[in-house]
Amino acid sequence: MFEISPLRPDEFARWQQLWLAYQQFYKVALPDAVTHSTWQGIQAGRLHGLGARDASGKLQGIVHYLFHGDTWSVQSACYLQDLYVDGAQRGKGCARALIEAVAASAKAAGAGAPYWLTHESNATARRLYDTLAQHQGFIQYMYTGGS
Repeated sequence: MFEISPLRPDEFARWQQLWLAYQQFYKVALPDAVTHSTWQGIQAGRLHGLGARDASGKLQGIVHYLFHGDTWSVQSACYLQDLYVDGAQRGKGCARALIEAVAASAKAAGAGAPYWLTHESNATARRLYDTLAQHQGFIQYMYTGGS
């Protein structure tokens, strides 16, 4: 079992380890300024961050999410932007607990159910996601400057 609660200021070092491992998983290297801005946003409440802690209290997983306006609903939308679990803890319910905590937070805030993206090659995570959510069939595009 994992205890899920907001990320605490004294967890920056461990959060950063997990955050960097998440970036390595997706083969990106974000500038330090982005890392610090993300952490500051979580601490200031502009972004939301939850941590999953094992029985010893060690942070083993993180999730970041945010609420935003929605043109398809009168409710705010809840975007689950980042989810990462330490490799040694995978398959033990940590990611599920984090997603369910985000869903509970969205419900408490009167927002719609969380939605998220993952890479099509992330088969392990997709097996879990398929038990919790419905793939909507959309394909993501990102503008690259036109022709």
